[in-house]
Amino acid sequence: MQEEPEKKKKVNVKIGTYLMSLLAVAVVSVGITYVITERNEQKAPLEEQTTQNNGEFSKIEAVYQQLLTKYYQDVDGDKLIEGALTGMVDAVGDPYTQYLDVSESTSLNDTISASFEGIGAEVMKQGDSIMIVSPIAGSPAEKAGLKPNDILLKADDKNLSGLALNEAVSFIRGEKGTDVVLTIQRGDNTFEVTVTRDTIPVETVIYNLDETDPTIGYIAITSFSDPTYDELVTAVKELRKQGATSFIFDVRQNPGGLLEGALNISNMFVEEGSTIMQTQEKDQEAVKIVADNKTMGDFKVTEPSVLLVDEGSASASEILAGALKESANMQIIGTKTFGKGTVQTVAAFPDKSELKLTIAKWLMPNGEWINEKGIEPTLPVELPAYTKLLVIDSTKEYKSGDVSDEVKNIEQVLDALSYSVGSADGYFDEKTTAAVKQFQADHQLDEDGVVTGDTTAEMLESLRNLIKDNDTQYKKGLDYLKEN
Repeated sequence: MQEEPEKKKKVNVKIGTYLMSLLAVAVVSVGITYVITERNEQKAPLEEQTTQNNGEFSKIEAVYQQLLTKYYQDVDGDKLIEGALTGMVDAVGDPYTQYLDVSESTSLNDTISASFEGIGAEVMKQGDSIMIVSPIAGSPAEKAGLKPNDILLKADDKNLSGLALNEAVSFIRGEKGTDVVLTIQRGDNTFEVTVTRDTIPVETVIYNLDETDPTIGYIAITSFSDPTYDELVTAVKELRKQGATSFIFDVRQNPGGLLEGALNISNMFVEEGSTIMQTQEKDQEAVKIVADNKTMGDFKVTEPSVLLVDEGSASASEILAGALKESANMQIIGTKTFGKGTVQTVAAFPDKSELKLTIAKWLMPNGEWINEKGIEPTLPVELPAYTKLLVIDSTKEYKSGDVSDEVKNIEQVLDALSYSVGSADGYFDEKTTAAVKQFQADHQLDEDGVVTGDTTAEMLESLRNLIKDNDTQYKKGLDYLKEN
C-alpha cells in the first residue's frame, strides 16, 4: 500500500485488511510464492499436457455436448470450459492452487512486476461504495486532484456502487494514454473529473530515518516483487549515507510474493552456508537451501537490526522471518504470522490464462512446517485494540436513536480519540451525540451530532494518525536497538 512516495518516506501503519491498492486488488490469494527458476521456463505453454485421454474424460465430454446441444437456452461453450477448469482445480481443496482466467493472470503479473496501468490510487470497499484511500504521489489521480475519502460513483457510464472491488477496479484501470471520466462524491458535492491513465510504478520498499533517533533507519517491505531486492539494497545504502547504524525492517501486512526475492533478501542477513529454508516436494526428502553469495547476491546487512511481523505477514515474509529468527539470531517483534507454508509455480496456457499450482512445502531452517500455525515472534507485542476497529461507512448516516453494531464501532472510535461516550453499547444516545458534536467542534465541522460524510472522513483520518503515533511494535524495536 502506498503513502506519498515523493522520495521514499515513512509509511503509515495501515488499518489492517480493509485497504487494497489498484495494483493488488485482483490478486486471488494471500501469499503468492514461486519456485526458483526462470519465470519464462515455468510459464511454458501447457499444450502437451492438455491432450485428453478419451476414456478418462468421456464423461466430461458427454456433459459438455449435452449442455451445448440440449439445454433449453443457448450456452457459451467457452464459459463451460472455463467453469470446468475452475471446478476441477477447486476440487483439490487447496486455496493456493487456482485456475486464473486472462484478467486474473494479468493482474497477477502486474503484482510480480510491481507496475500497472491505471489512475494510480489506493482504494477500498466501504459498504456498497468504492473509496479512495490515497492517490499515489505523481500519479494521474493526484494530478487530477483526487483526494483521500473521495467516493468513486462512476467510471465513464458504469455505476460502481454495489460492485465487488475487483469488478469496480476493472472499469477504472485501463491502457496508458486512455481517458476515464470519474464521477466523484466529496462530502456533499458530486462532480466529474477526466483522468488520463498512465503506467504506475509501485515502490515495494519505503524507508526513512527515525524522527527521534536519526541513527536508526526504518525500512518497510510491502511485497516481494521483481524490483524489491534492488530497492532494498538502495534503501540500506541511502540510510547508511544519512547516518543509520541500525535498522528496523517491517513486513507487517506483507502477503508475500516471489520466492527468489525472499531468498535473496534473506541472504543479506544470513552467513554463507547457513540454512535459509527447506523445500519438500511430493514423495521427496526435504532439501536445504543455504545462503550463497554467488547466486543470491553479495550485499550484506551487518548492522544491529530487528524485524516487525504480524498476522498479515505471509509466505515470502515468513520465509524471511524464519531465516532471520533461526539462522541470523535476529529479534522478531510483533504478533504471530499468517502461516502459509507452501510453494506455488505458474504455468501458462496459449490463451494467456494460467494454472497456479502448489508444488511443495517450505520448511523453517530447523525443518518445522509452519503452515496454518505461523511463526511466533521472539518479542511478542500487540498493537492497541483500536487498530482493529472497523472502517466507518461515510455514505451512510448515523444519528441519535440508532442502535447497531456500526454505532458501537463509532463509539469505540470516539473513545479511542478521547471523546467520552459512556458505555460503547451500540446505542446512539445523548452521550454519543454530545461526543460527536464535540469532535465536530474540534475539527471545524457542522455541529449537528450526525456521523456521515465529512465527519466520518475526519474521524477516519484522526484514527489513522492515532495509530501512526502509537505503533507499539515499532516503539519496541526502537527501544531494543537503543538498549543493545
